[in-house]
Amino acid sequence: MNVPSRIKIFSGPILALIVLFSFDLSPGNPMVTKMAAVAIWMAAWWFTEAVALAITALLPLILLPITGILDGKTTAVQYMDQTIFLFIGGFIIAIAIERWQLHQRIALKILTIVGSKPVSILFGVMIATFSLSMWISNTATVMMLIPAVLAVIYQIEYHVKNEEQVRKISLALLLGLAYSATIGGMATLVGTPTNMIFLRQYNDKFPDNHDMNFANWFVIAFPLALVFMLLSFFIISQLFLRRINTPVVEKEYFSDAYKKLGPMNYEEKVVSIVFSLTALLWFTRSDIDFGIFVMRGWDNLFKYKEFLNDSTVALFMAILLFIIPARSEKTRAIMIWEDAKRLPLDIILLFGGGFALAKGFEVSGLSTWLARHLSFLSGSNIYLFIFIMCVITTLISEFASNVACIQLMIPVLLVIQKDMNIHPLILLIPATLAASLGFMMPVATAPNTIVFGTNKIKTHEMMKTGFWLNLIGVILITLTMLLISGIYST
Repeated sequence: MNVPSRIKIFSGPILALIVLFSFDLSPGNPMVTKMAAVAIWMAAWWFTEAVALAITALLPLILLPITGILDGKTTAVQYMDQTIFLFIGGFIIAIAIERWQLHQRIALKILTIVGSKPVSILFGVMIATFSLSMWISNTATVMMLIPAVLAVIYQIEYHVKNEEQVRKISLALLLGLAYSATIGGMATLVGTPTNMIFLRQYNDKFPDNHDMNFANWFVIAFPLALVFMLLSFFIISQLFLRRINTPVVEKEYFSDAYKKLGPMNYEEKVVSIVFSLTALLWFTRSDIDFGIFVMRGWDNLFKYKEFLNDSTVALFMAILLFIIPARSEKTRAIMIWEDAKRLPLDIILLFGGGFALAKGFEVSGLSTWLARHLSFLSGSNIYLFIFIMCVITTLISEFASNVACIQLMIPVLLVIQKDMNIHPLILLIPATLAASLGFMMPVATAPNTIVFGTNKIKTHEMMKTGFWLNLIGVILITLTMLLISGIYST
């Protein structure tokens, strides 16, 4: 082991010990300082990639019980969160798409439409992802589209011999996929769980206001999200594709290649139907309030509908693939366990580590401690306060789940709102939007984790791009509130 590697490995525990023995962040509650030390250790290893990211993700299983923050059983449960099973179910469907070459058909169709220039391909991927993620969960959207995006990358790898150009195009497409999914989720109340948590808590606290529904949110958030997506496209294309202006293949190649595939075979049709039904079931599961009318979800057919979630759908449809027989290979089903062995255990562990870290933030009181330190700004200019609040919320969401972040921020902001004597939406809307701005860390959002699992992205590359997107997002949210705050009065 060379010296730089040793420095990277020892940096985590040394920084954690410095925090643990040099600071008392919350007198009377040592768990806050302990959790900060754990978070800094994990952050140091994630930033430097001192060890495999999946190994760093296992640290909570050791450090949280040792420090007394969480017992081993509760910590381990975080590694089996329902979102992980959504990932597993979605990934099995993605494997089936690749196993029967449906991803080639999807990719060639996309490329036929958007053209063969890298910038055009990036825009096609981002606008498609953005549009879908407004209605389907961000995780599900990325799981649906990543086989097609990877197929596009494989086509580019085949045709382009310049490895550096291929690497930059791959980075642009994968980051564009992840980021546009997250941004699209900001545009509607059903796009991401953080938005629904905000609505539920706002309606509980202010049942007589009647000034926030699907349509009201859309009018505010959709223009912001659309501008944000377009700026993100510009940033990603400038960072990675600025000097790659020529088509990566001949203009007619993709349309000719698509025609050569011929008609869809039986297995492709089955996988396509399962894939489409999965998306439809995700979209129609819960009620959608359009303001003018409510579209009832199919989960109302079940007595215990609150027990159902997107992972239920993903696993049910994935299991069907193991039951439906194939025709071209008589002795097997559409999916067999040998195919499923390709499930990426490292990404599953990375998910679990992120959830365990978020639970530690919540239980220890570290998230509340961070949020409460916003209160000293309550006497400052409202827009300066919103900007700083968004920055802090974004930083928290890089390490804690977006859901945990907004759940912890809302109670604190409601207290500050009373002190400032302003309408609660002036603080709650930007906080909710900022909770989705986790673009720097692989564990910040599920889309980040999924694309990072392709092993085509380095942590520092995601951090560099994500920093600019976080900054742009905070500025856009603050400007949006500057434009609309006059609508609300106490």
